[in-house]
Amino acid sequence: MKKWLVLIACLVVLLISSSMTYEQQSILPELEELLANKPFEKQLALLKIPYWDTVVSIEERGYFPFVEFLIRKLTHLIGFGCIALGLYFAWGKRRFAAAVAIFGTALIAILDEVRQSFTPGRMMSGQDVLVDLAGAILFVGVVVAFKKIRKV
Repeated sequence: MKKWLVLIACLVVLLISSSMTYEQQSILPELEELLANKPFEKQLALLKIPYWDTVVSIEERGYFPFVEFLIRKLTHLIGFGCIALGLYFAWGKRRFAAAVAIFGTALIAILDEVRQSFTPGRMMSGQDVLVDLAGAILFVGVVVAFKKIRKV
């Protein structure tokens, strides 16, 4: 049962966060205070990220909303990476643990996006599912590689 606690904790955090509206999750006031000097603005201005039917950039959104966008996507990557690790370790030493973790995380990501679409001001995003899946593959891949290296 202890093995499942990390996964359950991650899923509870996911459920709470994806039940919040965009306004409830916004960290713009904190970013404006914390990053008042707009650090790395020139470097970040070089980034232009295709997202939905638009390109997200400082030019298109402004500095603080762009930084918030990056933080949100990084949160997806890390959060679903942690969910994947929770699944991976909960599954234990059984066969196909990495595959179960990655495909299980993909299923959770899809279900979460569907559920999130019922939250006011939020919408379903296939691109978020891809970011979630990338986090799962990255985190599980690092653990699997580390385990293989340790055996050598």
